[in-house]
Amino acid sequence: MSGAEALPDQRGWHRRVLTLAFPIVLANLTQPILGAVDTAVAGHLGSAADLGGVALGGLFFNFVFWGFGFLRMGTTGLVAQSFGARDFSALRANVVRALLLAFAIGAAILLIQSPLIRYALDGIGGSAKVQHNASVYCQARIGSAPFALANYVVLGYLLGTQRVRIALASQIFINLSNVVAVLAYVYGLHWGIAGIGAATATADTLGFVFGACVLWKLRPRGLAPLALRTVLEPAALKRLVAINRDIFLRTLCLLGSFGWFARLGAKQGDAILAANALLLNFQTFMAYGLDGFAHAAEALVGAAIGAGNRNAFRQAVKINLLWSALGALGFSAIYWVCGPWIIEQLTDQQSVRVAAQTFLPWTALSPLVSVWGFLLDGVFIGATRTRELMQAMVVSLAVFLCASWALVGPFGNHGLWVALLIFMAARGLTLSPLLPRVSGAIGPASSATLR
Repeated sequence: MSGAEALPDQRGWHRRVLTLAFPIVLANLTQPILGAVDTAVAGHLGSAADLGGVALGGLFFNFVFWGFGFLRMGTTGLVAQSFGARDFSALRANVVRALLLAFAIGAAILLIQSPLIRYALDGIGGSAKVQHNASVYCQARIGSAPFALANYVVLGYLLGTQRVRIALASQIFINLSNVVAVLAYVYGLHWGIAGIGAATATADTLGFVFGACVLWKLRPRGLAPLALRTVLEPAALKRLVAINRDIFLRTLCLLGSFGWFARLGAKQGDAILAANALLLNFQTFMAYGLDGFAHAAEALVGAAIGAGNRNAFRQAVKINLLWSALGALGFSAIYWVCGPWIIEQLTDQQSVRVAAQTFLPWTALSPLVSVWGFLLDGVFIGATRTRELMQAMVVSLAVFLCASWALVGPFGNHGLWVALLIFMAARGLTLSPLLPRVSGAIGPASSATLR
């Protein structure tokens, strides 16, 4: 095939990736709006302890909810492969299994919520006032745990079946609900910190109502009724457990790194703790944006593997990597230029503003370092090669712990941010040598067309 003949195919893949990725990017960028809205409201309540309390409370839910992010990631990989193979019976069964697991985990969280909140916050640290505010926030938000986890499954289904516009609509609905609720609860009902937590719980609950309606409307037609023995089929359950176990351990390592980051920041005082939490909003916003291409890779890689198409796999990786790198450059430029202005909008606490601007350059550098790990995460999740994903994250966490031990003492918070960047770089460096294994396991390239 000549270069001229190959060009339309390349253009077609660029269109395919961008058609998937841009709605996912927009959907993902609505996610940190919840955290940014909470941060902005708490940042104007009167003290750094209010902002620190919401920050610690948000970190707690990062552990509790994001710790079970395998419900989204595992669902996307399994659904995408069923979708690529056009096996809609397996697709439906995978979604039902994931929903049952989400509600079971959510119920367990509610049963142990009091000791869970107490011990988790004690482990993170912070002043007594910050701890109190974080506890108030957590108690107001945790009631929506089953619905928040079920929302991960709904999102995983929508991404796996490449219904990205509906995913975008769902996330916009959830975030608009949060904004309306937080304004009503904090400024209308004067609930303070509790109102911020309750608003997010309200948004999660309404989001599941929306998602349940979507699942019902998009259910596969013409299939036999789903039998309980199909849902509980041993081989399928074993695969689900293995995938979710590996992603869970991977996510624990990821969250453990950010928990350690928060703890080392908290030891340097409330102002540094609050500044780091504020700057992590930059990191989160960037991660959600660049994860749009990772999620597109999940869907396309999973479909390529389901269809047995090695060429489609290679194109999905290459084109998503190109656009991810361009996106990282964009985020870095925006943070360098607009970072000080963004900080001023998020808090009126002068000590927090000064500290955040001091460490802003590390945040602006982060997209260029982090992008490779984000994209490769998506590739390995779409391929359901979760064992390699987990092992690479364990190595990256060990690198981060060693770096923080070596750098924080002599360089303080600057050293802490450098250690975080080393961790982000390690995520990509540990996965990239394993990529040929995924491609080699697909088999000969086929002429199958992904639909």
